[in-house]
Amino acid sequence: MKTAFLAATALGAIATATPAQAQHMGHEQHQPPAQPAPQPVQKQEPVADHSQMGHGQMDHSQHAMPQPAADEHAVHDMSMTGALGAYPMAREASGTAWQPDSSEHGGLHVMSGDWTFMAHGKLDLVYSWQEKPRGDDKVFVPGMLMGMARRPVGDGTLQLKAMVSPDPLMGKRGYPLLLASGETADGHEPLVDRQHPHDFFMELSGSFSQNVGPKSSVFLYAGLPGEPAFGPPAFMHRQSISASPEAPITHHWLDSTHITFGVLTAGFVHDNAKIEISRFNGREPDQHRWNIETGPLDSTSVRLSWNPISTLALQGSWGHFEDSEQLEPGVDQKRWSVSGTFTRPTKTGFWSTSLAWGRKTIDGDSFDAFALESSLNWQDWTLFGRGEITENNELVVDHDDEGDHHGEAFRVGKISVGLLREFAIVPKLKLGLGGLYAFNFVPGEIEGAYGGNPNGAMAFARLRLE
Repeated sequence: MKTAFLAATALGAIATATPAQAQHMGHEQHQPPAQPAPQPVQKQEPVADHSQMGHGQMDHSQHAMPQPAADEHAVHDMSMTGALGAYPMAREASGTAWQPDSSEHGGLHVMSGDWTFMAHGKLDLVYSWQEKPRGDDKVFVPGMLMGMARRPVGDGTLQLKAMVSPDPLMGKRGYPLLLASGETADGHEPLVDRQHPHDFFMELSGSFSQNVGPKSSVFLYAGLPGEPAFGPPAFMHRQSISASPEAPITHHWLDSTHITFGVLTAGFVHDNAKIEISRFNGREPDQHRWNIETGPLDSTSVRLSWNPISTLALQGSWGHFEDSEQLEPGVDQKRWSVSGTFTRPTKTGFWSTSLAWGRKTIDGDSFDAFALESSLNWQDWTLFGRGEITENNELVVDHDDEGDHHGEAFRVGKISVGLLREFAIVPKLKLGLGGLYAFNFVPGEIEGAYGGNPNGAMAFARLRLE
């Protein structure tokens, strides 16, 4: 238990670190301060030649102050508004989910006429070691590359997004990750103590928004695949844990719907609040990771989002998932999710923390999951950690009951702590080197199967286009 206590102490230190501490570390290295976080864009009265400016256009009005050339990208991000409403572009995360307005917003930006193009991504080379008897080790290459194009249309904005991943190259069985479960490698057996690879096509979507007032808009979003209005932003897009290459064991409670093959979402935005409803294909992706699947839009979700201040994003969501698991046809799920993310820029980086709860209800039985994750960044260093608890009924299954892939639910936990150091290669491209260590906790009833409380670790190198 000594190692568990040390790990818990480290995670708590990350989650409670103050901005003043981050600033102190930066001053010791005598680095110049970074630009302050983007602030919400205030709507200006239209002037001649700019009366048709849409959400996604840069503000070129005569009142804009000239900026130094070195700040070009920062000014661009501060001047751009979101694709779905008249708020800062930095608020938008995966799908139609929101994050704090103070979040980092990187990537390559190019303008051509009325169009704005953006690209960002990361590619990891990871070695995962998970302690036996149920663990394994593997080298694999996860990542994602996203491209976006947007332009004003009348008093609204059209946006197109595409995102792909090299995950299928790791093989159908994914990579070893103790206490993780979900989806299948072969269409017959579920993956247990392993994280499934994501599909090659992570998102192919389009959205259109229309202003209906000074601070209000309506929008439509469609994707094949896309992300319905459920849960927080997908884990690889959450600033509180995006430095980690490790998938959360709470993935299938909170954000596994980030790749859904068939989504249609309608929403209304007013100032710092948003309500949206989705119809989508509730079935999880199958074991064929290179194709595009189709299915009926038979499931429903509703999400309320609220950013009360620039550093905080809150959401609550509900969903009914029709025929959700490939290996259990005809079995539906209901899910709930509540989360909050706090992100505060410092003079040398940022501090970001997320807290989330999710619940799955299957055949009247409910299973809860909790996640706390935090990252503290100063200059080229990022310290990150995550603590999780899940009630999982897929870890130990009686395979004598043919066709049943669920067993008794056990409450299990995990704490992981890691560090990443990045080096600039050329402008907008960084090389990172990092590692993490994970402590897993299982109840006494299944300690025999896991050989006690097993540990895990990852070492990784990263290329990041920011």
